[in-house]
Order: sequence, then C-alpha cells, then structure tokens
Amino acid sequence: MERQSPWSTARDRLDTGAGLRIAAGFATDVLKPMAIKLYKGDIPATLDLGSVVAVDTEAMGLKASRDRLCLVQLSAGDGDAHLVQFDGSNFEAPRLKAMLEDRNIVKIFHYARFDVGMLKAYLGAEVGPVFCTKIASRLVRTYTDRHGLKDLVRDMLGVDVSKQQQSSDWGTPVLSDAQRQYAAQDVVYLHELKARLDQMLRREGREALAQACFAFLSVRASLDLQGWAEEDIFAH
Repeated sequence: MERQSPWSTARDRLDTGAGLRIAAGFATDVLKPMAIKLYKGDIPATLDLGSVVAVDTEAMGLKASRDRLCLVQLSAGDGDAHLVQFDGSNFEAPRLKAMLEDRNIVKIFHYARFDVGMLKAYLGAEVGPVFCTKIASRLVRTYTDRHGLKDLVRDMLGVDVSKQQQSSDWGTPVLSDAQRQYAAQDVVYLHELKARLDQMLRREGREALAQACFAFLSVRASLDLQGWAEEDIFAH
C-alpha cells in the first residue's frame, strides 16, 4: 500500500481490482495472482516464503494513531499472494512478526516508510532487512518524477493496471474478491521490480547509498510515529 506522505496525504498506488493487462502492443490477459490465500490473525506455522518476501499493508487510513492495520500481504515472488487479515482486537501474530524480524529474510516494500511504521505500531515488529522499490526508483530513475508503484510496474514490466479499488473499507470482516485481487497485486510484482532496480543501482554505482537509506527506514518510521512526520529534523 503506497502513500506519498506517511500519515496524511493521498496515495498513488498500484490497483488491479478491474484486472491486470499488458501495456499497448501486447496481449491483454489477466496475469496475476495465480492464487490468493487468506489467513486470520497470523500466518500458518508451515508457511515458508523463502529468503526474499514481498510485503505490503492495508489500513483504515493513513494515520497510525487513528487508523488501524487491517491486512498484511505477502508473496514469495511465485505469483501467489498470502493475505493476513486482522479483526482489530488482536495483533499478536507471533509467526508473522518473527518472519518480519528475521535478519536472514529480505523484505521488499514499495514505500516502506509507511508499511514499516504500521507494522511497528501494531505488531511491535522491528522489520528488517528492507528493500524499498520507491527509494531505489528515486535513486536511479532520475529521468522521471513518477515513482508510484503503478508507474514502476508499467514502465519497467510493461504492465498497465487500473486504480478502481484505491479507496476501500479494509476493516470489513469479509473481503470482496476485488479487494483480495487488489491487495494481492501490490506484492506479486515486487520481486521483479527489485531485480530490475538492483541492476540499475549497480550500473549507477548507488548500491551502498540505497542500503544506507533502507537501513534508516526503521528510524524514519519511528520519527513519523512520534510526531516528526512532516518536520525535517536535519534542517537548519
């Protein structure tokens, strides 16, 4: 779930409630996800998503102090999506938290600043290590000012998507098929984007800079949560 500002502004994000289609000149088949699995409250003990996991969140809104976490989406990069739904009364999720904090598992986000903050606020998770496709895009795609997930998926993977489900009640007890599709599509392309962006970071000599930015995300999220979302503490 991508937001342009961590807690207060509208987001520009990937949406596929109306289906996913290849850009002009190619086939228009619906491509992903291959399967969507929904869990309540935590991931199953048997779920193994490998050493690189795409992660996203859905919440009731954009303010962690007001808008609760509703859904966490995961993907191993195989086209399948795993959705963990929270009812608002229990955010224990020990297995999910352990995976998010496992230092041997890289977590891929788009606009990790928001998601890392939500996972910190509601699950108490210190998420890491992290790769953020939005930060990577800003570092290497300096020829454009369009770094939304929809833009990356279109420009780098040749896939065009709609935004029909951008605003939705994620706190509903029963998610619609459109909501599930929408949530799933936010993670099923992140592995492919990471691979492309990794190549560009190496080519432009900005890998170390990207890693430093990723490492700072937990601190940035803590600043957001404690009231410094808009103020630049590095300013004069």
